[in-house]
Amino acid sequence: MKTEWRIFLIIAGFLFGATILYGAWTYGDSGGQVEWVGTVALLLSFLLCSMCGGFFWFVSRRIDLRPEDRPDGEIADGAGEIGFFSPGSYWPFGLALAAAIAGLGLVFWQFWLLGLGLVTVVFAACGLLFEYYSGTRRTAEH
Repeated sequence: MKTEWRIFLIIAGFLFGATILYGAWTYGDSGGQVEWVGTVALLLSFLLCSMCGGFFWFVSRRIDLRPEDRPDGEIADGAGEIGFFSPGSYWPFGLALAAAIAGLGLVFWQFWLLGLGLVTVVFAACGLLFEYYSGTRRTAEH
């Protein structure tokens, strides 16, 4: 996790510098007015990268070093089971379809279509999240 937080925080530092430079440049170039759309977009990108970098830094302090974080790590050290990955699911398609419905409702400013899309987004996200959930009370006897 060491590498990840460093990459994100380096990019965040670049975006912060670019935000200041862009704001100053547009202020001087346009005669005293800052171009706010680009400045705010760069600032929000900086904040997003800072948030991701901070999260990875926080996690990296609490877990042991992974083989790819150790200078003496070998490829064989990372062998073994990584986790469970779904072999196939239709929920991402449903989630994309629901987001498209909500987007169409927003584009054409149809509140009923926007509401329907948002409700289906929540339903599809829950379906994707709980696809392999078997319950907390499930035992080996059942």
